[in-house]
Amino acid sequence: MEYVSTRDKSRKVSAAKAIATGIAPDGGLYCPTTFPLLAQEDWKSLLAMDYKARAAFVLGKYLTDFTAEELSDFAAKAYADDKFGGADTAPVVKLADGKYLLELWHGPTCAFKDMALQMLPHLLTASLRKTGETRTACILVATSGDTGKAALDGFANVPGTKIMVYYPVDGVSTIQKLQMVTQEGANVSVCAIRGNFDDAQSAVKRIFTDKATADKLDRQGMTLSSANSINWGRLAPQIAYYISAYCDMVTRGEIALGDPINVCVPTGNFGNILAAYFAKNMGLPVHKFICASNRNNVLTDFFANGAYDRNRDFFTTASPSMDILISSNLERLLFYVSGQNDKVVADLMGRLSTEGRYALTEELFANVRADFDAGCCDDVQTAHTIRTLFEDEHYLADTHTAVAVKVYEDYRARTGDVTPTVIASTASPFKFCQSVIEALGGTVTTDGVELLNQLSSLTGVPAPAPLAALRGKQPRFDRVVDKADILATTDLLATL
Repeated sequence: MEYVSTRDKSRKVSAAKAIATGIAPDGGLYCPTTFPLLAQEDWKSLLAMDYKARAAFVLGKYLTDFTAEELSDFAAKAYADDKFGGADTAPVVKLADGKYLLELWHGPTCAFKDMALQMLPHLLTASLRKTGETRTACILVATSGDTGKAALDGFANVPGTKIMVYYPVDGVSTIQKLQMVTQEGANVSVCAIRGNFDDAQSAVKRIFTDKATADKLDRQGMTLSSANSINWGRLAPQIAYYISAYCDMVTRGEIALGDPINVCVPTGNFGNILAAYFAKNMGLPVHKFICASNRNNVLTDFFANGAYDRNRDFFTTASPSMDILISSNLERLLFYVSGQNDKVVADLMGRLSTEGRYALTEELFANVRADFDAGCCDDVQTAHTIRTLFEDEHYLADTHTAVAVKVYEDYRARTGDVTPTVIASTASPFKFCQSVIEALGGTVTTDGVELLNQLSSLTGVPAPAPLAALRGKQPRFDRVVDKADILATTDLLATL
């Protein structure tokens, strides 16, 4: 399996090289040149496997310069029972009206990012060895809340790595911030940026493309890499959980092998739903992808009219991990729907950079619409959905999951499509205590970690152990910088 940049497919690299470097030299994103297909015998094998084995099997289709033994070892360590609360790593919960919630938040940081970021450190360190890289890998991460903590937890004290996480100072929940600023580990650092997630993401990309910074780090024996979903090693592990969810539904008798499903995902940077798109191209029978957005509905508009326009107001919402106007992984989708036309993609991304917008041709837009639908909802609708789910179905959802449920329900009512639908449940409700308490009609009477107790008392649902463990932890990081000063923060890497 070979990988090419979305903006220049003339130079091919191995999976290990794509993972080790994170982003292509031209600023494009690495993509496999083909989709490996799952044969009928593969599906029969997958049905009999547990999650760890399924993950290793799916990764083996893409990471052909890794051995089956390596990937099995990595999966066993990444998805160990004591990290994910048992062997059911990503359980599927059946609700009413064709809803199947794929719970992706049972890992150590209580968010779906754990599904990839517990695996990525193993993939990255192995990739560095395979490519002969001897320098320390400096992992830079921009986060809208969940990626940061998951990356910090995954890379903490991993030999040969250092990690720096940037988050928008007022753009994450109280619990998300506490998770990051109290992170333990000798090789970790956290920095807040004055601005929103797009500012943080753009600032990190600026570091990657700044030659002077790269040269300075090289002289210090360091090289840059990424743990954001622009890194193929972050995206690839996510493919497995859609295939695993389908297998679980088949083995439980809820669908037959070969029956179609829909997939609905609360979407910000587009990586999570793109992983499902990869699964479909491997043979997962997906009828429609439903892209769910909050009030920052740039993707909803894109799927409605084929024009992507980030020149709009940015809103801070109750679902902060989706407060994004530049969805980086959409570039990979454009690469495939254009027939891997790197020149088209480079032109579109150039327009986005200089003009803040681009529009697809009718042909390209038709290719996109063949697979995708989309919708959005605001905070009022999100809160109503949380309350209705709890009162009617006894299910406690976080704000991001609620966005997806509302958008799915709107889609079903609008289209009449009753295909069973897997909805990605991306975070524990206890990561967004204030919003969930208020949605349930409660009044917030405390702050900080004590919010966990209040939500638990209100609902009778215990707080996840990793979040409860935040009690008594003292913040280690309090640095806040302007986005213009981002390059100077890399000096901290030398001190870790």
